[in-house]
Amino acid sequence: MTEEVIFKIILHAGNARAEAYDALRAAQAGEFIKAAEHLQQAEEEVGAAHRVQADMIQQEAQGNKVELTLLTVHAQDHLMTAMSEKNLIESMIEMHKTIRQLSAKLEATSCQD
Repeated sequence: MTEEVIFKIILHAGNARAEAYDALRAAQAGEFIKAAEHLQQAEEEVGAAHRVQADMIQQEAQGNKVELTLLTVHAQDHLMTAMSEKNLIESMIEMHKTIRQLSAKLEATSCQD
């Protein structure tokens, strides 16, 4: 297993995390379509990292031992963190949508008084 393969996981996981945070910033600005686009990109990056990870697992299952290095552990940690953060950010975006909807209703009610 080359370092290049391991760095692919780190690269894609980092890209996924960046896209997820871009989605959160877009949602905070009320740009939910843009947020959805960033989340889609994040999902694609997670998928790319996961495919590399699956290839590593498949290699090991075929009897080709994968050397467990600190870099490998770091890559796996990076991927799992990116996946967890993306999931949390998806929930946060839904909360932002709800807050905006409730705020709009509250404003509409206040204007009628």
